[in-house]
Amino acid sequence: MVLAAGEVAPDFDLPAIIGGVKRRFNLREHVAQRHVLLAFYPLNWESLSAKQLVEYQAETEKFRRYNCEVASISVDSIMNTTVWEREIGPFDYVLCSDFWPHGQVSRAYGVFRAEGAHAGTSQRAIFVVRRGGRIAFSKTYDAREVPPLAEILAALEALRGL
Repeated sequence: MVLAAGEVAPDFDLPAIIGGVKRRFNLREHVAQRHVLLAFYPLNWESLSAKQLVEYQAETEKFRRYNCEVASISVDSIMNTTVWEREIGPFDYVLCSDFWPHGQVSRAYGVFRAEGAHAGTSQRAIFVVRRGGRIAFSKTYDAREVPPLAEILAALEALRGL
């Protein structure tokens, strides 16, 4: 089951590329200070995923105005993500690797695909986690659809002042 608005966001600690450097990203540390947009996407090296992530980079200032940090998450390895980020980036936000244990965070949020044509990847999904750790917005998207930025910004607008 995909986690819904109102539920507590499961904490996680993943390897990540932050400012071009391999580090760790711990959700609890970040939601203590700001809202966090968790953007799950199926795979690196996919044109739609690249379009989605490049769009978030172009709108970085809008996310900052809402006191929101962006953290993208895929099941690809951190090394794969590092090379891909160099190809399509650089990005001013976090790119997390949910590679090992494979898809553990995607499973915790209910967006891991265990069977079918895309087994082993996550669904394309957005979770807005408000400061403090509760999910304020949750939605999955078709693998061929980039989540509309207007929808994400509307969810952040609803958190203004929180």
